[in-house]
Amino acid sequence: MPVTGLKTPPRLAPDTLRVIPLGGLGDVGRNMASLEVNGQLLFIDAGVLFPEDDHPGVDLILPGLDAITDRLDDVQALVLTHGHEDHIGAVPYLLRRRNDIPVYGSKLTLALLSEKLREHRIRNVVLREVSEGQRQRVGEFDLEFVAVNHSIPDAMGVMVRTRAGSVLHTGDFKMDQLPLDGRITDLRAFARLGEEGVDLFMVDSTNAEVPGFVPSEREIEPALERVFATSRQKLIVACFASHVHRVQQVLDLAVQHDRKVVYVGRSMLRNMGVARDLGYLRVPENTLAEMKDLEHLPDDKVVIISTGSQGEPLSALSRIANREHPVVQIGPGDTVLLASSLIPGNENSVYRVINGLTRLGANVVHKGNALVHVSGHAAAGELLYCYNIIRPRNVMPVHGEVRHLVANGALAIKSGVPAQNVVITEDGGVVDLAGGRAKVVGKIDASYIFVDGSVVGDISESELTDRKILGEEGFISVVAAVNLHDSTLVSGPDITARGFADEEAFARITDEVRRDLEKALADGVDDVHQLQQMIRRLVGRWVSQTYRRRPMIIPVVVAI
Repeated sequence: MPVTGLKTPPRLAPDTLRVIPLGGLGDVGRNMASLEVNGQLLFIDAGVLFPEDDHPGVDLILPGLDAITDRLDDVQALVLTHGHEDHIGAVPYLLRRRNDIPVYGSKLTLALLSEKLREHRIRNVVLREVSEGQRQRVGEFDLEFVAVNHSIPDAMGVMVRTRAGSVLHTGDFKMDQLPLDGRITDLRAFARLGEEGVDLFMVDSTNAEVPGFVPSEREIEPALERVFATSRQKLIVACFASHVHRVQQVLDLAVQHDRKVVYVGRSMLRNMGVARDLGYLRVPENTLAEMKDLEHLPDDKVVIISTGSQGEPLSALSRIANREHPVVQIGPGDTVLLASSLIPGNENSVYRVINGLTRLGANVVHKGNALVHVSGHAAAGELLYCYNIIRPRNVMPVHGEVRHLVANGALAIKSGVPAQNVVITEDGGVVDLAGGRAKVVGKIDASYIFVDGSVVGDISESELTDRKILGEEGFISVVAAVNLHDSTLVSGPDITARGFADEEAFARITDEVRRDLEKALADGVDDVHQLQQMIRRLVGRWVSQTYRRRPMIIPVVVAI
């Protein structure tokens, strides 16, 4: 289990490697790690976490960037393992703080990042393309990049060699032996690095609870083929905007079934354009159509590839399910295919969209009722395979909720890693590697940084609590004017309630508030704040007894 009760870490000793997860350990998202040796820092990934239902109004959640703000001048590089949002989404917010941090990544990863930086209007960024097998010296860090297979092309792990020891970070990976692009996880490199000696293995944990091996991407093709063969009307396929392999499968099937393909969703259009231009996506001639062409195409001659497979409220699929999309409409007999896994925490949002589409008469095909998606993360059998190949001295599970991290740690122990060398920690845990041994030495604050529109980091937990109260419990304002010189009530009280079905019932409490105000004034109370607190207690008690609710109550007493 994660170590608890940790204090501020000690000063870092010379030739000791310090690893601090700034995100991704405890959540499936906002992945970021900081490595430090001899006063120099290296970052691996900088991703975002998407908000859940208890984050009202929040657009994105960033890693613990505030913890390293005063150390940005010491950062030698940012290494990106692949182009998914939970690994590159926070890069613009990091580069706003220092835009000349060199960013290393594969061709596709940097291309996707470049589009993101353009949207954020961040210029003059140092982007350095690398490929598998390449070694790169960056200050105190000697980097070697290793090909890994994932649900996006061009994913890489990275071996980091330092004076204090070596770290192998897998990024997100699996061991598909028949990948669609023919690029497998380089187990020969893993074995070679294992022979050299891996002091700390930072390994993907997302599927550590899943036994066996993840099926190949090719194994879902029969299920996708059945969906195309049985669809008689409009067909919508929802997937991640970065899942190039899945889009390729849909494009190929569309050609076989004489359907035109329309991309819906800004990120889908952007990413597939980048993938096509770089040669990662093969688009057959005369296959693509534009959204404006939908009204002229027969329903059985079109397939729409959409964003929104995780039920994101503003995504194209959610708008379609809510009948809010300006062009795409769903009706009885149409088919919607959700070609993705559920990210933990998104269940309610996804099922809300599925219910909305079903209510409109659509046939919704998803992983729960058909083999239409395989995960991009290694299952337990694959992780054990890697442990046995690499034989790491220490293991630090990353990328997952606590249950995933603990399950991954248990696998490492089963494979022969000593239990005391398996480091289970969460975001902000400080891990020092020295003399071939890794251990947790303290904790720093790597808490959530919320993004709400253009506001970054100025949203506190108390403000989120207020938003939840407003959304769930309601809002009541009480306004009154008093003359403190002659102790009289001049106007009001006027009570306004929002979020209550029977707002007229508040007339019953108005007379009681008036009587209490007049009595308090007659008794010599001449403090406006005291009068407001009296109103809050009275109205709060009445609402609690009447409605069993605790709304936000704003009393305003004006002294005239």
